[in-house]
Amino acid sequence: MGLGRAGDRALGLPAVRLPAALLGLALLGGCSSASDLVGAVTGTAAAAGSGNPAVGIAIGVGARAVADWGLRRVSRDWHRTEQEAIAAAAAGLPPGEAGPWKVRHSLPFGAKQGEVRVLRAIDTPLAACREIAFSVDQDDPASRAWYLTSLCRDGTGWRWAAAEPAVGRWGSLQ
Repeated sequence: MGLGRAGDRALGLPAVRLPAALLGLALLGGCSSASDLVGAVTGTAAAAGSGNPAVGIAIGVGARAVADWGLRRVSRDWHRTEQEAIAAAAAGLPPGEAGPWKVRHSLPFGAKQGEVRVLRAIDTPLAACREIAFSVDQDDPASRAWYLTSLCRDGTGWRWAAAEPAVGRWGSLQ
């Protein structure tokens, strides 16, 4: 399977390290995201430490799953925070008016800002809702992207009406 003990020693690698190094190179070849990289690195380290590539693969797959879950959770929390900031900015505006929105995250990157415009108010006996247009500023103000959505008022304030991260019951399907 490998070069054998003499070949491993000729390369300066202990007999256990060569299969682990080959496993690591194979795993790194398919990396396309941070969670893939975490899985590859931990799998390689586990295979090198245990001398068993199967253990390394199992640990690498588990580490990748945990890293992927964590990244999705942070992303979902950031989107919810951004949606709440947009809804709060639109809450105080009458139809036809525009105002700024801004959100700063706990990390020193990922801050977003833009403009929100209330297009119309929809008041029914069941719910008070608003259609809004909002922008997300890019590096170039001329390339500002605009999006449409609806907000509805619940007992605590205005909430995103689309079934995205604002609706907690969807759980991991968000």
